[in-house]
Amino acid sequence: MSRFLPLAAAVAETISDGDTVAMEGFTHLIPHAVGHEIIRQRKKQLTLIRMTPDIIYDQMIGMGCAKKLVFSWGGNPGVGSLHRLRDAVENGWPNPIEIEEHSHAAMANAYEAGAAGMPCAIFRGYIGVDLPKVNARIKRVTCPFSGEALAAVPAHRPDVAVIHALRADRAGNVLLEGIVGVQKEAVLAAKRSIVTVEEVVEDFGPRSLNAVILPSWTVGAIAVVPGGAYPSYAQGYYARDNAFYIAWEPIARDRDGFLAWMKQNVLDRGPEAFAVHARKRHAGR
Repeated sequence: MSRFLPLAAAVAETISDGDTVAMEGFTHLIPHAVGHEIIRQRKKQLTLIRMTPDIIYDQMIGMGCAKKLVFSWGGNPGVGSLHRLRDAVENGWPNPIEIEEHSHAAMANAYEAGAAGMPCAIFRGYIGVDLPKVNARIKRVTCPFSGEALAAVPAHRPDVAVIHALRADRAGNVLLEGIVGVQKEAVLAAKRSIVTVEEVVEDFGPRSLNAVILPSWTVGAIAVVPGGAYPSYAQGYYARDNAFYIAWEPIARDRDGFLAWMKQNVLDRGPEAFAVHARKRHAGR
């Protein structure tokens, strides 16, 4: 059952060194606040799963949190490369990192399989492509009924899933709306979970057709962190800070500049900074 905890306590109690951690959110509701708290607590040797690793994983990798990345696309959306990820892969700085690359379809199916308690995902895919040559975990199986050759990958069963959502009610149920990605599947596939939310409400009220409600019995720790998705956006709360994504490019290129930025903006600050950013973005909409 879900429990309301401060962010620091939620991370300390839920994530241990060596865990496999899936942090999901697709352009919208990316859980930056939890990523920063993981960095502040100096979590190490994590296997990070994410369909589209972007700035928050660049920061975590650059601060030495990760030993492996399982993903389908990595970059600074609309800008360019993830320079801290690239430095870790090419030069082993701050530590070597293993990569396991998949297609979007494989990642989504692997989450679905994990949520269903299955050991692997079987789907049509990886035909005429080179990824199976560099990823030994991509297999081919034959359907026992039709004889069709299908792709198979291991299910995602992370130790911890991390998402940011819009609201929780006082019973610990969680609401997501807008672009929802694979957050629901990641939480259902994981052994434990952390959900940050913008606010706690008495009732969710009217909902859009694509709304997702995670019942309290599917959720672990809930932390109230207004602005917890910044610099990505939270529908109805604040806009995406496109200027930040552009500014990250020169920051991430230089090791010393990156470390100085992380000290000033992450290590020496707490989650309250996210609320300040969110209020500014909301006011500017």
